[in-house]
Amino acid sequence: MDASQLAELRTMYVFTPMEGQTWGLTYDSLKARLLERDPDEFIRIQEGGAIRGSTMHYGITLEGEELEGYARVQPEGISILDSTVQAAANFVAWLREHVVPEGVAMTFNTVWGLEEDLPDVPIPEVTRPRLVAAFLAHLEATGLE
Repeated sequence: MDASQLAELRTMYVFTPMEGQTWGLTYDSLKARLLERDPDEFIRIQEGGAIRGSTMHYGITLEGEELEGYARVQPEGISILDSTVQAAANFVAWLREHVVPEGVAMTFNTVWGLEEDLPDVPIPEVTRPRLVAAFLAHLEATGLE
């Protein structure tokens, strides 16, 4: 599969703090950031009990594209569903600007990377085109054909 085909593939991206770090993520803080962007944004918090824990399901529109995702405070992380590499890069930019504290690193993986037991990858502090390239390299590493 060539780079242009990989760029159009949609998958779930999972973003987490670097091991040993925290974003101090709460559902209230994430909800507030989402509603600042759009007061009509879709947000639902589901209590899951002792085993599954709670989850926040949300919607977000970035660069005109409507996306959905999930967030968890334990273990801490935010995902974006059915996303292209470009949409994932736009989401990372939004996370850095509005959710992740300055100086705290992020990692990412995809559902395909998780299925292949690929480790989480640190997200480099680079421009969006270079971030897209990092996401493409990850997709190639999953062995997609």
